[in-house]
Amino acid sequence: MTDRFQVGVIASTHGLKGEVNVFPTTEDPERFKKLKKVTLHTNRGEEIELDIENARFFKKFVIVKFKQFNDINEVEKFRSCELTIDRKDALKLEPGEYYCADLIGLEVFDEDDNLLGKITDVLQTGANDVYEMIKDGSDEKVYIPAIKDCVKKIDISSGKIIIHILEGLL
Repeated sequence: MTDRFQVGVIASTHGLKGEVNVFPTTEDPERFKKLKKVTLHTNRGEEIELDIENARFFKKFVIVKFKQFNDINEVEKFRSCELTIDRKDALKLEPGEYYCADLIGLEVFDEDDNLLGKITDVLQTGANDVYEMIKDGSDEKVYIPAIKDCVKKIDISSGKIIIHILEGLL
């Protein structure tokens, strides 16, 4: 399981006083108003903990002001850098909901406990998520619809997903 979740990516600077335009990658961009701290992952591999002073919205961006920076020259170098939060600060899940990052790497089994492959990605299509699986023993990708008719059980702690093989799936 991952300990950090991405909530946004810095797209550009905003104004002259050190604000940045953040493209939100979280399901709930409004959370930026409640967040106190984020970790900036720089292009040089550094991780810098930053305090959010202010957040407001403009079009598809969140304009964020960090307490540590007060000038455009201090933040220009952070374009394309991601912002993450600790798991403890992540959105709370309802029963039956999972963080996409926790599904990556889970082994997929059929209802007879035969290993089928491993989850490599979660695609969010709008109607329902789709799990990308690499078949065991090959490089072939299979796309599993995350619907009740197909996905029977997800057990994060044991690292496995049990699916019903729908006609034409494999």
